[in-house]
Amino acid sequence: MRILLGVSAGIAAYKSALLLRLLTEAGHDVRVVPTRASFEFVGRATWEALSGQPVTSEVFEDVPSVEHVRLGKSADLVIVAPATADLLARAAAGRSDDLLTAALLTARCPVLMAPAMHTEMWEHPATRANVATLRSRGVTVLEPASGRLTGVDSGPGRLPEPAEIAAAALALVGEGSSPGETDLAGRHVVVSAGGTREPLDPVRFLGNRSTGRQGYALAAAAARRGASVTVVAANVSLADPVGATVVHVETTAELRDRVRAAAVDADVVVMAAAVADFTPARPAEHKIKKSAGDEGLTLELVRTPDVLAELATARLRPGQVVVGFAAETGDDDGDVLEHGRAKARRKGADLLVVNAVGPGLGFAVAENAVTVVDAQGRDVARASGSKDAVADVVWDAVVPLLAPPAEAAADGAPPLG
Repeated sequence: MRILLGVSAGIAAYKSALLLRLLTEAGHDVRVVPTRASFEFVGRATWEALSGQPVTSEVFEDVPSVEHVRLGKSADLVIVAPATADLLARAAAGRSDDLLTAALLTARCPVLMAPAMHTEMWEHPATRANVATLRSRGVTVLEPASGRLTGVDSGPGRLPEPAEIAAAALALVGEGSSPGETDLAGRHVVVSAGGTREPLDPVRFLGNRSTGRQGYALAAAAARRGASVTVVAANVSLADPVGATVVHVETTAELRDRVRAAAVDADVVVMAAAVADFTPARPAEHKIKKSAGDEGLTLELVRTPDVLAELATARLRPGQVVVGFAAETGDDDGDVLEHGRAKARRKGADLLVVNAVGPGLGFAVAENAVTVVDAQGRDVARASGSKDAVADVVWDAVVPLLAPPAEAAADGAPPLG
């Protein structure tokens, strides 16, 4: 496949060298088009050595080849990483003042942009408007990752990791999927991800260690397999899954409302989010102060709604498949699987994905190990490895439970109860 890799002038340009290597090692023909200023970060020789192709940045280089038109027209996929605030602005305005922006105007293939910039620049209304404009034209603009930026700053604005960019881009042209892996085509899937936070006061909250990676992997896999995907994300700082609509929430109450609204016409609801079981009875309006002589703080907590059990009972659409997750630890009363099987029988979901959590397990790590059980607690499947691999095993277990598309469509969707 012919890929055009645009590189704009950001400190994260060095990561694009790794992205280039991933793409070329996968057998793709990659032509790198840096902006003039990007050479301040990574030089021409690096791009030419890694791509095996000549590298130009100006419209008037190699004029006889009419590169500013040919490059975009001949590409099967365009990736811009990093996409700076300046590049996003020029692309949104339709500028063609260098070879990269000219190529973007002539490209008729899928285009993915991976932004990288300081948080203030990413959150500025002008940048948000430019991103909205590009997305309205069909350009896929990833959400930046959160973390350490240039200098001591930290926040949203980091370039996603090269492997994540490559996977998202290749998914746009159907690469990375097994032949025939479209068994969710025509289905609407709702996935919750991340961890809810329950406010104690304007500063503090009760939360958990979930990063949302497993939920996002489930969403990305569903989109790759042909589904229309809605993600309800609780406090997730990851790039949005390609092909998914993402709704961001904070608390359990917000997540419940958003999931129920999205689930009205959903074929499958997967509750992968780590949802708080308790919330403060009376959150303080002002920051709770520490006073001299205080020996501690007593909190009164109340139960939150059991969102998974509600969904399993209500079935907001006939034939709807409901899948839950159970993050468990063993104790004197039983091991992880024993607790998971008991929870499956209580909740009433069609499937429950049970995984052990703790230091180096489950949360905030790249890999996962799960057992999928049915509503009676019987084993259906097991999976271990990357969270992407686990996601596909979960969907493999879901697909046989789905009603035929024509039957599901005929049933219609009842109103919310």
